[in-house]
Amino acid sequence: MVGLGLLVLGSRWLVDGASALARRIGITPFVIGATVVGFGTSAPELAVGVAAAAGGEPELSIGNVLGSNMFNLLAILGASALVAPSQ
Repeated sequence: MVGLGLLVLGSRWLVDGASALARRIGITPFVIGATVVGFGTSAPELAVGVAAAAGGEPELSIGNVLGSNMFNLLAILGASALVAPSQ
């Protein structure tokens, strides 16, 4: 339980510090948020890719990256089509 608490606290410090630095150099809050979300959603895929490559299975990391990107692209296109269907 202590490890989880330290992980949450450390991630909070990292996000707060990076956001403050980005605001100081003039980056908009939208871009900061999009970047944090992008890194947050890619971190598990990076962990799987590194573990797979270290375990001698680079095909797994390539499949993970390709599958994730295809899903993200098609999910966004599908949601966009539901919100604003063409006529």
